[in-house]
Amino acid sequence: MMSDDMADADAMPMSDDMPMMDSAAAGQAGSGEGSVTEINEAEGKITIDHGPIAAVGWPAMTMAFSADEDSMDKVAVGDRVTFEFQTTEGGGGELTAIAKQ
Repeated sequence: MMSDDMADADAMPMSDDMPMMDSAAAGQAGSGEGSVTEINEAEGKITIDHGPIAAVGWPAMTMAFSADEDSMDKVAVGDRVTFEFQTTEGGGGELTAIAKQ
């Protein structure tokens, strides 16, 4: 989870026992469940605190996903959501679908 004192809101905390995000190749599809913790319209990102996503080898974490305006309009901070995404180069993700639970 992200701490309040992190300088970069898009940074993801890493620990020695957490695998690096780039274990998932760009273009892999995945889906998960979690809670929206931030919506940054200026950067086009939705931050989600989600559980493990086995399909792409990700542990539970909080991370920012690239999102289009339609996706950002569907949810609010605090919403429990289900989501689908594609992995991107550098270990990130781009939302392809998001819905409130």
